[in-house]
Amino acid sequence: MKENKYYSEFSFWLPIGYVSVLGLFFTEDSKFTKVLHRDQLNEWKGWMQLVILVYHITGANKVLVINMHIKVLISAYLFLLGYEHFYYVWQRSDISIVSLFKTLFQLNFMTVTLCLCMNRPYQFYYLGPLLSFWYLMIFCFLAFPPHITAQSSENNVMHIITILFMSEVFFEKIFVTRPWKALFVTTDDDIHEWWSRWKLDRYSVMYGMCFSVIMVLSQRYNVFDDNNHSNLFSRGIALSSTLAAIVGIGSYIMFTFLCHNELECSEIHSYILYIVEKHIRNPPYHDILVFFAWFGEIYLELFVSQYHIWLAADTHGVLVLIPGYPVLNVIITSFIFVCASHEVHKVTKDLLPFAVPNDWKLVLRNFILFLAILVPIGINDGMF
Repeated sequence: MKENKYYSEFSFWLPIGYVSVLGLFFTEDSKFTKVLHRDQLNEWKGWMQLVILVYHITGANKVLVINMHIKVLISAYLFLLGYEHFYYVWQRSDISIVSLFKTLFQLNFMTVTLCLCMNRPYQFYYLGPLLSFWYLMIFCFLAFPPHITAQSSENNVMHIITILFMSEVFFEKIFVTRPWKALFVTTDDDIHEWWSRWKLDRYSVMYGMCFSVIMVLSQRYNVFDDNNHSNLFSRGIALSSTLAAIVGIGSYIMFTFLCHNELECSEIHSYILYIVEKHIRNPPYHDILVFFAWFGEIYLELFVSQYHIWLAADTHGVLVLIPGYPVLNVIITSFIFVCASHEVHKVTKDLLPFAVPNDWKLVLRNFILFLAILVPIGINDGMF
């Protein structure tokens, strides 16, 4: 069964507060000391994903202020994508076919499977396609000749993004070209949704790459020392940075209250992500909120599977297993939903070495086999 969403301030803020308090009780020391290490990134992704899930199940998209803050969280995912992969390539110099397909497999395994099984367009599960597109952009700018430097890469990305943004007609000409048109249009053959999402977060990945360059150069020239659990900066710099972050966040919150419609708000959407206060206090990144970090490990599976396990009616309603008992129903469906997402994440990791072996020749073989299966389906659906 399914039923409509009914938003109320109580239904949205109560689970947000409960999850926030619950997360504070599960902390442990991290073995990593670097700024924005893996545990820290998973913690960040985890609490953002939990907020997004509450936003979806309560129908809070009707409230403009909440809607705009959720868009900031989506931008943060893209920011982290740019930061993580640029930092990885810089540190390990691993720009190979194998690493490309491993990341794309992890980002798309569940999405593509659901598209084929549920007969949904690729853009229906928009976070996976958005992350995959920007990851491909990062890979292309770092892998293909001329091999650009870290400083010039952001400039080249900026120029191309700006050109696409300034001409919506040119944008559509590129993305509605067959055969990849099917990856960017909705069921009614409309590309406006992809244009809107792309335009909204068009610089988030670039800012993540820029921040990655700043971090690497700061570590190289000993601007700060993150090889142990001591303070990153002096007390004065830490307090100034914290104050600047609070002012920035407060300014954006005030702006969302003052703007009158979504279009107006989106024109000045916040792209500059901030470092959480715990990164600059003492100890700056010693304790990890493992509750959030655990959910951060499976954030993509949670986002994609919610469409069919937690929500209903193409996200316009909620799944009902126990009619008449909404709280008990949410508890049971949430348990099933989280367990299923965790298992899908585990299956994806188990299948990864078979789908994408370490030998690039075997990777290309598997890719060709995948295309051999996909092309007939695409012909049947009018992709070509």
